[in-house]
Amino acid sequence: MRDRLDLHLVSDATGETLNSLARACLSQFEGLLAVQHRWPLIRSRFQLDRVLAGIEQEPGPVLFTLTDRSLRGELEAFCSRLGVPQVSVLDPALDMLTEYVGARVAGKPGRQYVMDADYFRRIDAMHFVLAHDDGQGEAGITEADVILVGVSRSSKTPTCFYLANRGVKAANIPLVPGIEPPRLLDAPPVPVVGLTIEVNALIEIRRHRLKVIGGEGVATSETAYIDPELVKAELLAARRLCAARGWPVVDVTRRSIEETATTVIQLMEAWHVRQRTAKPAGPAP
Repeated sequence: MRDRLDLHLVSDATGETLNSLARACLSQFEGLLAVQHRWPLIRSRFQLDRVLAGIEQEPGPVLFTLTDRSLRGELEAFCSRLGVPQVSVLDPALDMLTEYVGARVAGKPGRQYVMDADYFRRIDAMHFVLAHDDGQGEAGITEADVILVGVSRSSKTPTCFYLANRGVKAANIPLVPGIEPPRLLDAPPVPVVGLTIEVNALIEIRRHRLKVIGGEGVATSETAYIDPELVKAELLAARRLCAARGWPVVDVTRRSIEETATTVIQLMEAWHVRQRTAKPAGPAP
């Protein structure tokens, strides 16, 4: 059984597809030291030569997405001579779709990154997040696709940025002890989702934050920001507010940002389904 793996990820685009696939696969192997060698934007023989030299120096399995048949053939032949396994990860899906659609694939690298309407929607969403982070730009928050609420350091901002990369305009509003939430949350025209986290995990995140901005002395002092009883009460008050207003709550303690964002999108879709199927109120008696 191997305890170390050199994994080469070769792509003619940014390599994000391979990075996500590798991360998902490697997470299933406990105790394995995996060294990922990323080779993005490989579109010429000169660039491929650097990849082949790297694979020869540190041999290991190769996952690739290359649309150029010449480059792909060179890579496959090299891996065969070196005796390392290689997989073109998109082949099964493309073969299935080609057979079903009855049309050949375009065979052009990076087509998923063209500057189309989706691209500009993601950029627009990113600008929206920057303008409406942490309760800023309150007047324009009603243009959001979703509003995230939660106590300080409950992953609101990183989740909003990940959602923006999916084209979702996400605003976030902090729930601060002793301060009433803004009036726009009394009857929000968009879905609202609360984010929560376990007490001890939140205290550690906040302690680290204090250390970064104020040094070791601030981080170790028992401020209200990290006092266990006060933090517990703060989280409980936030949960009660969400429950009273019917806002779903996502516990981010053991979730990655990607998982949290996916759950938020599911809750958004469920909210819109309810809005479409809600029966209009009848006339007043």
